Amino acid sequence: MSVRIHPTAIVEKDVEIGAGSSVWDSVHIRHSTNIGEECIVGEKTYIAYGVKIGNRVKINAFVYICTAVKIEDGVMISAGTVFTNDRFPRATTSDLKQLRTSDPDEHTLPTLVREGATIGAHCTIGNDLVIGRFAMIGMGALVTKSVPDFHLAIGHPARSVGCVCRCGEPLVRFSDDTPPDFDEITCSACGLKYAIKNRMVIELTPPV
Repeated sequence: MSVRIHPTAIVEKDVEIGAGSSVWDSVHIRHSTNIGEECIVGEKTYIAYGVKIGNRVKINAFVYICTAVKIEDGVMISAGTVFTNDRFPRATTSDLKQLRTSDPDEHTLPTLVREGATIGAHCTIGNDLVIGRFAMIGMGALVTKSVPDFHLAIGHPARSVGCVCRCGEPLVRFSDDTPPDFDEITCSACGLKYAIKNRMVIELTPPV
């Protein structure tokens, strides 16, 4: 499978793009970034230098992915999502006489998006956090803390309100009082089974 790159896309040196991937119009991919196989990078998306992206990742239009972000296999990043990596950003030195460098420093903090996760449209993703395996981030959310595996997180700031299946269908909604425990719960859409203990989701029948 060949790599498809739109003629208006800018792909800098030392970028690796896996077989079967597509890069659409007006995308800018900075140097030293690695994109896996069968990925889609939507139009007008910007990917900074040194970003690591796994296989079969879908990145919609107008997404901003900064340095220090790592995205594992099978992730969905919806349109207009913005990642951040600097907790204390300033344009200049304290005397306003010199621009600060954009190179990574001690304030550049990583973000990891684990396999199978979905990030809804127009989300803002903070730094120094992990979005867990098959987690679902609702559209417009502001993520400031890590989200556990299979959790559904929504809001400003985002908070976990339930759990979802690998297929994306809801499994259970959390109560504000007592976390629900299930020895076994079955997805009504695909039949996969899970246990939930203290809000931790355990796969009982993961696909082979």
